[in-house]
Amino acid sequence: MPNPIQADVVVVGSGPGGASVARALAQAGRRVLILERGGDHRGRRYYGTYRGALRYTERGGLLYSDEGMQIVRPLMLGGATSMYCGCAAPPPTWLKDRYLVDLDPEVAETWSELGVAELAAELRGVASTTIAEAAQARGYSWKPQPKLMATQTIQQGSCSPNCMLGCRCGAKWNAASYIDQAVACGAALITHAHVTRILRDRQRAIGVTARIHGKEQTIYANTVVLAAGGVGTPRILQASGITAAGVGLTVDTTMLVYGVTPQSGVAADPPMTWAWHNPEAGYMLSTLIDPWLMYPIAIAPGNLANLRTWPDWRRVMGIMIKIKDEVSGAITPDHISKTATPADCERLAHAENIARQLLTDVGVKSSSLITSSLRGTHPGSTARIGTLVDTNLQTELIGLYICDASVFPEALARPTVITIIALGKRLARHLASA
Repeated sequence: MPNPIQADVVVVGSGPGGASVARALAQAGRRVLILERGGDHRGRRYYGTYRGALRYTERGGLLYSDEGMQIVRPLMLGGATSMYCGCAAPPPTWLKDRYLVDLDPEVAETWSELGVAELAAELRGVASTTIAEAAQARGYSWKPQPKLMATQTIQQGSCSPNCMLGCRCGAKWNAASYIDQAVACGAALITHAHVTRILRDRQRAIGVTARIHGKEQTIYANTVVLAAGGVGTPRILQASGITAAGVGLTVDTTMLVYGVTPQSGVAADPPMTWAWHNPEAGYMLSTLIDPWLMYPIAIAPGNLANLRTWPDWRRVMGIMIKIKDEVSGAITPDHISKTATPADCERLAHAENIARQLLTDVGVKSSSLITSSLRGTHPGSTARIGTLVDTNLQTELIGLYICDASVFPEALARPTVITIIALGKRLARHLASA
């Protein structure tokens, strides 16, 4: 086995949580080591393409729960921010009210730092805007969706905001940029490093073991920050003797409603330019369509007749439903168990009825309306605040912290990136002051 590596802090994962902690602690002069299971695919010819997505998502995007729910899990530098719609939303108010986690200062700082803003009206898409206007006519408060996106780059014609498989020009914010800044401040980065368990001395974490390019490696550190995501983090905890990890999860259960229109559909528009956040009913709606090659994968399960709409993909209107799903199911070392509960199904049905109404309002024939299979877009709540971590994100082991969607005590049912960045900044300040 290679000689052990020493660091002050080892950060496992390079998504928004891990990247925020790593950057802040590196800037504070700590010896930081970042371990990322995937690779850095930025700048590669395949990045942002279907071939790329097959390469850097777990099982080529075909990861499913035992019950058949698709779970989207990118494994790469930057985590899910390397393959997302660039959406931003503040944390739900209940995080502070019920769980006493106040992220207001960090959210305000991040909102300003990253220039979060709505897309200009001319960039929101004709079809998407038509759907939003139909919703507003019915009294629903659809608004332009704030974005983590450099709109000037788009307006200058050097980029399109339509990408979902990876932003090739860098207009969408990517947590990998925080990693770059951490490295510039002296942090070390190792990619293709699969952390397997936490090293412990009684009730204290003292490092991790990892397979790095196929070889076992020991890394010692005074502080360990797990940021491997809602699926990866509980599995590392389980392998380290924390068996309560992964008991119950949320995924912001998502479904899309589609219908064919005589005009151009939302495929010509940037994804999720308009949205309606409805926390009272427990869901959000937004304009969206699956990428062309992934569309049949989403609509075929359970009803092969849905494939009849695939040739008309460019004329399809789409509305995404994302619900606040209940904590249920489990993550185990080899399986994911997750399906919609009866309460989840009620929320999905309520939202689906509204989506169908709106699509018929914009000229979609009711006979062409179809729904996609269910998927989990934001795996989390597998190491929840108040259950496995305290409000400072520390586990039962001294020196072991978690900073990713695992700590969400409930489903957010909204874009998660700003909340996770804010958690990372808050944690970094706590660690820097210790």
